[in-house]
Amino acid sequence: MAIKLPKEYEMLCNQCSMSLTGGCTIQGVCGKDPDLNSLQEALLYGIKGTSAYYYHALEVGYDDPRIGHFLGEALYSTLTNVNFDKNRFLELILENGRVHLEAMKLLDKAYVEAYGRPEPTWVPTGSFEGHGILVTGHSYRALYELLSQIEEKDLEDELKVYTHAEMFPAHAYPELKKFKSLVANWGGSWLYQKKEFAEFPGVILGTSNCVQQPAKAYQDRMFTTGIAGLEGVPHVQDYNFEPLIERALKTPKMKNIEGENLLTGFHHTNVLALKDKLIELINEGKIRHIFVVGGCDTPHKGMGYYEKLTELIPEDALILSAACGKFRYNARNYGTIDGIPRFLDFGQCNNVYSIIEIAVALANELGTDVNSLPVSIVLSWMEQKAIGILYTLLYLGIKGIYIGPRPPEFLTPGVFEILRKQFDLRLTGDPENDLKDMLNKGVKIEGGSALAEELD
Repeated sequence: MAIKLPKEYEMLCNQCSMSLTGGCTIQGVCGKDPDLNSLQEALLYGIKGTSAYYYHALEVGYDDPRIGHFLGEALYSTLTNVNFDKNRFLELILENGRVHLEAMKLLDKAYVEAYGRPEPTWVPTGSFEGHGILVTGHSYRALYELLSQIEEKDLEDELKVYTHAEMFPAHAYPELKKFKSLVANWGGSWLYQKKEFAEFPGVILGTSNCVQQPAKAYQDRMFTTGIAGLEGVPHVQDYNFEPLIERALKTPKMKNIEGENLLTGFHHTNVLALKDKLIELINEGKIRHIFVVGGCDTPHKGMGYYEKLTELIPEDALILSAACGKFRYNARNYGTIDGIPRFLDFGQCNNVYSIIEIAVALANELGTDVNSLPVSIVLSWMEQKAIGILYTLLYLGIKGIYIGPRPPEFLTPGVFEILRKQFDLRLTGDPENDLKDMLNKGVKIEGGSALAEELD
C-alpha cells in the first residue's frame, strides 16, 4: 500500500532563499524531486530519534563520539545543493539504523551501570499517604537526583514519588527502587496527561519529550528539567530540585488508595538466563510464536488495532513490548507458559535493544536467522524515536515488519514502494487477518519437534 498525496502538493521545501513563495511543492528550484525530498526528511527524522537516546546517555556521563560524528555527517548531507543521489540517502538511512542501534546499546550500558540491572518487578498503581511528586518523560538521571535529594533532606516519609508514562520502568532498576520515596506508577501514556495531571494533587516534573502545554488546573504545580521546557513553567537547572520539593510540601496530602499491580523490568540479561528453557518450549511447541508489539501511543483511532491484536494473540504465544503504547493493553492478565509470563514489558522505547539481543541470541542458538524465527514485529509510531528504531530493524535486514496506525506522511509513494519491495514493510490492516499471516511465519526448528510438525 503506497501513500497518496495530492498532486498539487507532492513535497514542501522552504529551507533556502531559492524556494518559491510558500515553499517548493512540486519540485525544488535546486532540482530535487519529491522522492529526494522525502528521503532527506526521512533521514532527518531518524537522526532526531537517535539524538534523543544519545542525549540521555550523555546525561549519565556515557559518550561514543562516533555517534556524534554520524549525526553531523547526516545533517550536513541534507543541506541545499549537497547530495542529489537517492541511493546514497537510502544508504545513509540504513547507516542511521546502525548508529541508532549503537545509541540504544550505549544508553542500555549507561543505565545498567548507573542504576543496576533491571529486575522483573510488580509496580503498584494506587496512591500512598503523603505529598505527591509525579515524574514523567524518560530521564532516569533526573529521577535519581530527585530521589537522592528527598532522601538527603530526610523527607521520604513526607514525599511520595510516582512515575508516569515512560518513567514506569524505573521501578525495575535496583539503584532507583531502593529509595523509600519511590512508591508507585500513576496513569498511562503521554496522551492522557492533561486529564491525569489535573487529577494528581501534587507537583509534576517533566524530564524529556512527551510533555504537552499544561492546563490551568495544574500549571502552577508543573516543573521541567533537562531538555524539557514549557512556556510559563519553572525550569529546574542543574537538577537542583529544592524549589520543586518546597512546592510539593505545600500541596494537599494524598491518601492510601489501593490499585492494581503492573509487571515491568524484563531485560535481555534476565530473559536470556532462561534461554535453554525458551528453546525447549519452542521445540516442544508450547511456545508457538513470539510477537513484538510495541511503540508509541497516539490519538489516532487506528491504535485500537493494537488493543485487538494483543487480545487475539493465542495463549501459546509470547508478547514482548516496550514504550508507552503498551498502556493500552498491559493491564490484562495474559497468564504464563510453564512459569514464563506471556506478556514481557521491557520498558522504555530504547529498550527495544533488549528485544533485538534476544532475537539474535535465539536465532544463533537455533542455527537460523532472525527472519526465519517464529517472530512477528508490529510497531506503532508517534514520533522520531520510533522512526529510528524502524531504521535499526531495517539495517538488521528484518523483513515483514508491520507499522501503524498510519503510514508516515514524509514517505512518498515511490520511497514507500522501495521499502516495501526491499524489506516487505507492511501497514497494519485488519488485526484478525494480519494475525493469520503472522502465525504462518516461522521455520522448522528441529526435525520431529511439535512446532516443526505444525509448520509443515
